[in-house]
Amino acid sequence: MSYFFTSESVTEGHPDKVCDRVSDSILDAILSQDENAHIACETTATTGRVNIMGEVSTTAKVDYEAVARKAICEIGYDCERATFDGNTCEVNVFLDTQSPDIAMGVNASYELKDGEEVEENQIGAGDQGMMFGYACDETPELMPLAISLSHKLAYRLTEVRKNGTLAYLRPDGKTQVTIEYDGEKAKRVDTVVVSTQHDEDIPLEKIREDIIAEVIRPIIPAELMDENTKIFVNPTGRFVIGGPEGDSGLTGRKIIVDTYGGYARHGGGAFSGKDPTKVDRSAAYFARYIAKNLVAAGLAKKAEVQLAYAIGVAKPVSVMVESFGTSKYTNEQLADAVNKVFDARPVSIIKTLDLLHTKYAPLSAYGHMGREELGVKWEDTDKTDALRAAVAE
Repeated sequence: MSYFFTSESVTEGHPDKVCDRVSDSILDAILSQDENAHIACETTATTGRVNIMGEVSTTAKVDYEAVARKAICEIGYDCERATFDGNTCEVNVFLDTQSPDIAMGVNASYELKDGEEVEENQIGAGDQGMMFGYACDETPELMPLAISLSHKLAYRLTEVRKNGTLAYLRPDGKTQVTIEYDGEKAKRVDTVVVSTQHDEDIPLEKIREDIIAEVIRPIIPAELMDENTKIFVNPTGRFVIGGPEGDSGLTGRKIIVDTYGGYARHGGGAFSGKDPTKVDRSAAYFARYIAKNLVAAGLAKKAEVQLAYAIGVAKPVSVMVESFGTSKYTNEQLADAVNKVFDARPVSIIKTLDLLHTKYAPLSAYGHMGREELGVKWEDTDKTDALRAAVAE
């Protein structure tokens, strides 16, 4: 059976990603001074204006406006030519302290208050909800092929802009890849779409020629392209006004781009601007860690893991594994092995993945999953032997 699947990515100059970058830069700045801080920072951006809002409980002393301006300028919005300027835009800060009702459940878990024998510093989940992690054997990093290629195209767009290869490019951009599948196997790239912001006086023909030569050809494997592969570069014909000048931006509005490109389910929670006690972020990373180890261990060709939590309760209320028929073990056997090997309480997740010492700003664009080049712990495959032993018991 042949079918098509499409995923998209965006560059760090996309207005939503500008906001993610600002929120995560503020998170990094606070955690560098206060590892016990509770942070939920959201950003909006529009023409000439950035608003930073949310709840923060911390002893850190951070110049939020300066952090935001630096993040925006590092993206490339540092002059009028870029149509948005981090040096001159208005920056408003509206950060309040965390609700004491929420803090009560996070700072001491339900189990601790209920008298169970748990660690003294056992915290509860920062919110209720469900989080999904996914892995498959389509790429070396065990990510779906469409989102992997889309991210690499988006990153390449930024790379050739910043290194001067295509100096006329501006920060905003989007990429999209459609894969044709033959049954469970990725067969070929059917369509590639790249839309990139550019200087006003550059002919469309040159942009298309350069993007194909410098962005698409170096990223898309030649063996996956053929005479029927369709390539669209700036199909509207013009993309001069972009970033927050062209469209408003908001933290957490690219959750599918951040994860698996729609190839797997999503619990709905965003990542950027949230400290690791927020299971929207930390448990999603942990679910990816579990799923990747299951596939790396050879226990399944595809694995989706769901973790679900109640606010203030440390232990997940459920753990689910779905192998889509690609494992010789039942889903129940795989879930049982996961429960034996992985401790999914927030404190354990934070320690196992070293989340208090992770730099989050680099994750704010080009995906949070599959980022092996950043050395993030949830991409490690160090539990494969333990999983094989557990499933054999």
